[in-house]
Amino acid sequence: MSKPIIVTEEDFTEVVEKSELPVLVDFWAEWCGPCKMIAPTIDQLAEQYDGKVLFAKVDVDSNPNLSVKFHVRSIPMLLLFKDGKPVDQIIGAVGKEHFEEKINAVV
Repeated sequence: MSKPIIVTEEDFTEVVEKSELPVLVDFWAEWCGPCKMIAPTIDQLAEQYDGKVLFAKVDVDSNPNLSVKFHVRSIPMLLLFKDGKPVDQIIGAVGKEHFEEKINAVV
């Protein structure tokens, strides 16, 4: 059973930017209601795309430098990485179909 992994400023490069798989990074915070709303969908997608896409979560309060680096101005914000570079983004609480559309474009 695949679940999103927690990523920090210390291991972001190793886990996300050096990943051979595409990575969907969820920038979130504990106090963010919409972030909590999409969390079950992200968990479902992590299982659905197990072995094809890596799912990661970055707590913006604990990792402010990553928020600055990737211009995270509102959350939830999800960045889709391929070959170590961000190739697409999703902002706000969107439906599962929207996530699948974005993910399928890079898988």
